[in-house]
Amino acid sequence: MSADGMSADGYADVVVVGLGPGGEYAAGALAEAGLDVVGVEAELVGGECPYWGCVPSKMMIRAGDLLAEAGRVPALAGTAVVTPDWGRVADRIRGEATDGWDDRVAADRLTSKGARLVRGRGRLAGARRVTVGDRTIEARRGVVLATGTRPRIPAVPGLRETPYWTNRDAMAAKELPASMIVLGGGAIGVELAQVFARFGCAVTVIEGQDRLLSQEEPEAGELAAAALEADGVTVLTGTRALDVGHDGTLFSVRTTEDDSEPLRAERLLVAAGRLADLGALGVETAGLDPAARAVATDGQMRAADGLWAVGDLTGRGAFTHVSMYQAQIAVRDILGEPGPDADYRALPRVTFTDPEIGAVGLTERQARERGLRVRTGVLPLDSSTRGWIHGPGNAGFVKLVEDADRGVLVGATSAGPAGGEVLYGLNVAVHAEVPVHRLRHMIYTYPTFHRTVEAALGALR
Repeated sequence: MSADGMSADGYADVVVVGLGPGGEYAAGALAEAGLDVVGVEAELVGGECPYWGCVPSKMMIRAGDLLAEAGRVPALAGTAVVTPDWGRVADRIRGEATDGWDDRVAADRLTSKGARLVRGRGRLAGARRVTVGDRTIEARRGVVLATGTRPRIPAVPGLRETPYWTNRDAMAAKELPASMIVLGGGAIGVELAQVFARFGCAVTVIEGQDRLLSQEEPEAGELAAAALEADGVTVLTGTRALDVGHDGTLFSVRTTEDDSEPLRAERLLVAAGRLADLGALGVETAGLDPAARAVATDGQMRAADGLWAVGDLTGRGAFTHVSMYQAQIAVRDILGEPGPDADYRALPRVTFTDPEIGAVGLTERQARERGLRVRTGVLPLDSSTRGWIHGPGNAGFVKLVEDADRGVLVGATSAGPAGGEVLYGLNVAVHAEVPVHRLRHMIYTYPTFHRTVEAALGALR
């Protein structure tokens, strides 16, 4: 065994390239099952989620939500005075979430399970073969690709020449900028826009589509825009950046709006989606298309003979829960254990704004595009008893999408103070294809937010 953990003969049973949530799980589970596993990671073991994504961003969101809740106290309970302090958020992210962006704990967790860790950028070099720098590892059983995605930087003139931020820079910010422009109105853009605004930053969101959260229901985009505007965010939809400049102090962004003056801000956050770089992985050596947007897999996550892929680069959504789900399937297949194919009919996702916007399965538009005969039911959350009791901060709704011919839900959205939690029951209903007539005859707890589901079922038309 060499000092870097590589065996002298360069062999392993399985090589896992990329140790984000799915890759780390796969490498650890296969090693615990007795296989000789090499995990290859170019950055930090654990990947985007714990260091620059899910975990630190939700710490920010939790802090911003507390500030908003304090502002609602006068309407319900008395008097509250709150002074925002970004330093506490930054300290918590460094001290609790990321250990100062040090992955020793995660690396030790992986190696304690028996896997070997190799630092470097892995690349396919043929069937069951991976190179890391000048080293080559032959995989007896195969290779698992789990390299994730990177931020998509749009081809806006001048942008690449400026010191723009991505989500990574936002997570590491020790000080709050006085102003910020956000390019992109998807989940990352709207979450960070709301957080920064609640801490006193003047934020403008630019979204090229005609609404925020364009992949979700129109009602979700409208709700997100209203929530951001209530926090002082300027929301510009149907607007594109024409060019970007930076004078050493401020960014300037000219847009398609008929304005004589460009937008100006101290920081520019690019949140325009993410993409996989398959060409950098050498996938052509395994018979795959390096120009593809994602790695196509079968139901057992096989991309080719002796090659599996999990996580963001499969194109099923940049979600930790999808990566972990796929990794479990791949591990079973590699170990020769039976199990069902991947099933994405009830893929859940949550945008952690205030209010939270949870969704599962198909939107109304997607269902209609598939040729389904659709019925929908939409009820505002504030029309429920729990919404009325909750008072300020009770904005939200439940929307159900039914395949009327089969009498089952194929999609749903739950938005509100606990939208992501209410989603669970809807997720089960979509996944298990519970007949709508059975859902109508359930007992729904009173008074809860999820009781709005019962009313939405009655509103299906």
